[in-house]
Amino acid sequence: MVWGHGKIDTRFALLAALGLAGCIPGGMTPTSMEPEITEAGQPAAPPLAEPVAGSDAPVWESRSVAPNAADVIGTTYTVQPGDTLRGIGNRTGAGSEAIAAANGLTAPYILRPGQQLTIPGGRYHMVASGETGIAIAQAYKVAWSDIVALNGLEEPYILRIGQRLKLPAGAQLAAAAPAARAPAKPGTQPSRIGALVVNIDDVVTGSQPAIAEGTAVPPAKPARAPVAASVPVDVPKGFSGKFVWPLSGSLLTRYGPVGKGQISNGIDISATRGQPFRAAADGVVSYAGSEVAIYGGLILISHGGGWVSAYGHAERIDVTRGQAVKAGQVLGAAGQSGFAETPKLHFELRKDRKPVDPLQYLPRG
Repeated sequence: MVWGHGKIDTRFALLAALGLAGCIPGGMTPTSMEPEITEAGQPAAPPLAEPVAGSDAPVWESRSVAPNAADVIGTTYTVQPGDTLRGIGNRTGAGSEAIAAANGLTAPYILRPGQQLTIPGGRYHMVASGETGIAIAQAYKVAWSDIVALNGLEEPYILRIGQRLKLPAGAQLAAAAPAARAPAKPGTQPSRIGALVVNIDDVVTGSQPAIAEGTAVPPAKPARAPVAASVPVDVPKGFSGKFVWPLSGSLLTRYGPVGKGQISNGIDISATRGQPFRAAADGVVSYAGSEVAIYGGLILISHGGGWVSAYGHAERIDVTRGQAVKAGQVLGAAGQSGFAETPKLHFELRKDRKPVDPLQYLPRG
């Protein structure tokens, strides 16, 4: 899959190939979570439903981004009494995160008068209210993951109004193309925003809308109530619990290399269409929708401490963005949405943005 700036998103290309290649028998049946049983002794399943896409539009489409970046010439700056990193960024036009990275500064970013700071040159975008990372990447036709790395952004990935983000080389100033949101079908390209592929990592790190410095993020609530696109979702501060199986079924695909150069970032668990799947741990729903086409109905839960769980190929989604959930709570119904050739649940665990083997963290049978 090709990014607008010419790079290849190998992770997504491999996943797409994996999804289209079919299932790989694994022979493991998780037994730590049993399906609901009816009085007749049969597994319970909710009525079948049409594949659901969550909200009508993803949060990153709620606020368009004007590509108004300014070029900054690299220089040095002598710290004056009373200077702050943010103030120096405002004075020089560079981003405070980029300045900190260029000078090896870490929180709480203590400066001393007379200190010489390197001001990294480059192209910087000033974040406006409600803008998301994905939309910013769209405006400049670059990969959001490159912006995250370049600026050292960390969880909860909430941008500040007035924050200056350094853009990677090749950032364009042309107006962004309209977002492509055609329904996903097997054999088609993954969901794109303009010319950019949107993947799980982008949604985790780039879907929070920008807010003013010091603005409190409303706490998550158990109720299934819509959260305004202009409001970021609460992310737990830490995670000390354990993960449980999201669904009972045979293991179709394992984590890691699966042959022919293909790599799976998670596991695939066989399911019957309409079979309920559950939260693997307490957390907050950071995404619920179908904009990552390869997975169809997709739910992402932030657990805190850099942990995120992902649930793909859902036929029905029963939770909303910003909702607090408990371990074992039903999130929706498994199905055959996205590029799935059979009903199944794609399940991933990620720590600090990197996929890890779920089988190392789930209880053994």
